[in-house]
Amino acid sequence: MARWLNSIGVTGIVLKYRVPRRPGEVEAEPAKRPLQDAQRAVSLVRGRAKEWGLAADRIGIIGFSAGGHLAVATATRFSKRSYEAIDDTDKVSCRPDFAVPVYPGYLKARDKDELAPGLGVPRDAPPMFLVHGGDDVVSDPEHSVVLYRALKRAGVPAELHVYADSTHDFGVRKVNRPCDEWTKACAAWLKHRGLLK
Repeated sequence: MARWLNSIGVTGIVLKYRVPRRPGEVEAEPAKRPLQDAQRAVSLVRGRAKEWGLAADRIGIIGFSAGGHLAVATATRFSKRSYEAIDDTDKVSCRPDFAVPVYPGYLKARDKDELAPGLGVPRDAPPMFLVHGGDDVVSDPEHSVVLYRALKRAGVPAELHVYADSTHDFGVRKVNRPCDEWTKACAAWLKHRGLLK
């Protein structure tokens, strides 16, 4: 992913976040540590943007599958930090300027056409580019469709691509299916939004 981002002139920073559920965490809710790590990462990158030669107003988040859920959570739950501030880095905004959830999961409520409990879309959420495979059996494309509808209702700019004959886990590698083109569509979207020079 970082290699593809580099190829279009974007600095890719890979976040290795904590995923195992810890004892005492509520089973019906997403684990807290991934969101803590993602919020901290966005603040850290934005806080060091000048030092690293980055644009502080063009910090985004991209995630795949469960990481797509994390990208959505980071892009919608930025108004309240999910942990106590540690240092000055945590005074820097953790709101990404855009999000790209790719075949995200855990977004749709079970047996309902709405977002899962604990998820909501604030009106100041960043624009999102959503990608899904139409034949995904690991994470049904309805997850992205429900999110897209919620984004539109909130007035948040969004673009949704559901690719026919595509399943889960196509990533950025060529699989000789229409989903091979999602990276081109994403780059065009980033450019259109003024996020890519």
